[in-house]
Amino acid sequence: MSSVSRFCQWLVPVLALLAHSSVLAVTALQPMQDDEVLEVLPAVTRSRPPRAAAAPQRADPATLARQAREDIAVARQTGDTRYWGRAQAVLARWWDSPDAPVDLAVLQATVQQGRHEFEASRKVLVTALARAPGHAQGWLNLAALERLSARYAEALAACDAVARAGQALYAAACRLETQSLQGQHRLAVQGLQALIAQTADTSRRSWLLSLLAESQERAGRDRVAADTYLRSLALEADLYTAIAYSDLLLRGGQASDALQVLATLPETDAVVLRRAAAWRRLGDARWNGARTLLQARVAELERRGDDPALHGRELALAALWLDDDAPRALTLARDNLLLQREPLDWWVALQSARRAQDLAALAEFEHAIRAAGLQDVRLSPARPASSPPVARRAK
Repeated sequence: MSSVSRFCQWLVPVLALLAHSSVLAVTALQPMQDDEVLEVLPAVTRSRPPRAAAAPQRADPATLARQAREDIAVARQTGDTRYWGRAQAVLARWWDSPDAPVDLAVLQATVQQGRHEFEASRKVLVTALARAPGHAQGWLNLAALERLSARYAEALAACDAVARAGQALYAAACRLETQSLQGQHRLAVQGLQALIAQTADTSRRSWLLSLLAESQERAGRDRVAADTYLRSLALEADLYTAIAYSDLLLRGGQASDALQVLATLPETDAVVLRRAAAWRRLGDARWNGARTLLQARVAELERRGDDPALHGRELALAALWLDDDAPRALTLARDNLLLQREPLDWWVALQSARRAQDLAALAEFEHAIRAAGLQDVRLSPARPASSPPVARRAK
């Protein structure tokens, strides 16, 4: 999961949690009348203030950075992937430029992360941080990429760099999240609780509570985690956290409650996928329409020449949850592991292998998880397999 900071303007999104990896279909439509409504945009998109008319290429770097952050924030809040393109357009003058201001290079990497172009993002970050080793946001982004790749020692090193850059709270949260993935659940929970107790800012507390809830889930404390998710959402609505909470409810067999959480969220692929799964478990025929919508979005990706493999996680989950096609899910999940290795990615691989009765693949994945040092009780064979852990967002 990777995301726009809700507590400090200079902090920007890193990755996307399942909620942030959606793709909205773009279809060419020809209006028959001037007043014909082609699309109703999400509320956050509709309420976004107009941008200054000046051409972005002529703006100063600080103005470009502000405009790019605004677009990134909308992309994260709504799942509207068109805003990744708007952010890239703002940064076009400096895109891939070796002498780009470091803030703009880090924002380019953020856009690439949002699009699942992880290796390209990593290269941009490494180059930028070599030029500006005190850039805290760059190190936070890199730490998120290292966690996504299950490179936890490297993630901790990046967290240490955040501390050296003078951002003690974010460095501590960065380390605690990484340590939670390594199985140090008690340390992570206690540390996050201490940070929350020291924090008065509502948005920051909401974010820290979402990290705490995920650490509690990794430790198998689902009831406590559910309460923590609710506390986070009560402080501030957040797309990623709402989806994380819905996943916990689905895993606990509470499909109706999950639908209530999902009802007001924008129709990202992650949201549509979970609604379909919940409807199917409840015997509600609406899941068929949701499945058709997801298939149409994949077809639109292909028509645009985009690579659906960048969304292999969602494709594998759909094959597993909605199509009952474990062999195809296994193929998609295996390919997805070449791109990203968060707990959710391991979960879908394990579940696909179990349902496909592929013992060799199952042993391979379990060995790889142990070798990476990932410890999450939701990945244990003894745990219920109704719903996965969510993809982690980063700060």
